[in-house]
Amino acid sequence: MFSHIMVGSNDIERSKSFYNAVLATLGAGEPMVDVKEDGTTRLFYIHNGGIFSVSQPIDGEPATVANGATVGFACSSPEQVKEFHDVAVDNGAKSIEDPPGPRDSTMGQMHLSYVRDPDGHKLCAMYRPG
Repeated sequence: MFSHIMVGSNDIERSKSFYNAVLATLGAGEPMVDVKEDGTTRLFYIHNGGIFSVSQPIDGEPATVANGATVGFACSSPEQVKEFHDVAVDNGAKSIEDPPGPRDSTMGQMHLSYVRDPDGHKLCAMYRPG
């Protein structure tokens, strides 16, 4: 359904450092870096068929967060959900909502953690058995 997800950043080097550490918990490597003629930089993390990108806004305006938006990352275990959270917090994210752990929902039980990245984007790490 999705080709990619992109979020904006006001400090691309800070974002690269943050996402290199956090996405490594999922097995992602270094991003492909695209620098436009005007110096606008975009990072493309390609892993398991998905593309997550971080970009300086191409319109020259400051990056802002989407109110109500969440970017969710699939994890392979409850332990990976916790590791994603902890590495994110250690690298400048703010832990939000409940602590990492199991939740019951209409989709069944899953393990979740939520953080806001250094630019304020809401990230979720999720493991859903079976």
